[in-house]
Amino acid sequence: MMEDNNPIVLPDFSNLHIVVIGDIMTDRYISGVVRRISPEAPVPVLDMETIENRPGGAANVAMNLLALGVKVTLISIVGDDAEGELLIDLCSQSDRIHQKIVKVRGRKTTVKTRVIAVNQQMLRIDHEDKEDINSTVEGDLVNKLKDLIAKNKVDGIILQDYNKGLLTEQLIRDIISLCKEHNIFSFVDPKEKNFFAYKGCTVFKPNKKEVRQAVGNFNNNYQEIATIIESKLQNKVTIITLGKEGIFIQKDLTGIKYATSPRVITDVCGAGDSVISIVSVCYLKGMDLSAIAKVANIAGGQVCEIPGVAVLNKDSIQRELESEV
Repeated sequence: MMEDNNPIVLPDFSNLHIVVIGDIMTDRYISGVVRRISPEAPVPVLDMETIENRPGGAANVAMNLLALGVKVTLISIVGDDAEGELLIDLCSQSDRIHQKIVKVRGRKTTVKTRVIAVNQQMLRIDHEDKEDINSTVEGDLVNKLKDLIAKNKVDGIILQDYNKGLLTEQLIRDIISLCKEHNIFSFVDPKEKNFFAYKGCTVFKPNKKEVRQAVGNFNNNYQEIATIIESKLQNKVTIITLGKEGIFIQKDLTGIKYATSPRVITDVCGAGDSVISIVSVCYLKGMDLSAIAKVANIAGGQVCEIPGVAVLNKDSIQRELESEV
């Protein structure tokens, strides 16, 4: 059989509506230059030049989907604090993202502050609460999702977990149950906590570190690892991101590892967000798994070439797909 040398063509994603549910946060960047060491302690002194705030976590997934042309609804929580108001404002900068954000009294809004000099991260400061939300907040979020599904076409739901307390076991079960009830595809980007709570999801996408912590190393036998995951979750597709090694995808107990092209990596922040975003839209458009793997490798790689948390550029992905033919 002759190899198909035609480039993969990314379809129009504008008719898709995806709901993103997960922990949102502010990614804050304090940038400047270092010219001296402090006389008070053996630490560098940063002459601050800029402070930039970007929507992060599940909000960054929403921004990636938006950049791909998708209609997006974001369901999440913030604290009832000034940082929460700021994060809501950041997410409101695009009126194309429909927000259903709940303010939780007494909770800190997650802020990750990165101190950067000459594109080199010197320090990260985390301000957050990671306790699980209570049953009242769980119920509020489920009701918002039910109302949304009743009034709108929803093609897919992404559950984006950062272990910040939003995606509890009960909320996960309720969301996946609604997906099954309404024939909605569910895409999961998990963390170590509640790793095996996503039973019945469509696509399960952990990274190599997460599967090793949850399942074990198994001498990098990703097919065996994926088979264990599928035996526990009964998910349709398992995708394991492997960093510079590429990506592994398994469906119906058949898995293939797809290598990625060498790149100059600047910052891995947001790579997982970009992969779950592009995987979900390509899967919903019916692309085959080998094509999804190639697109995901390119998308994740391009984001890693940019300092800080970055969003996808569909035209840039398409150009690279064409150049590799």
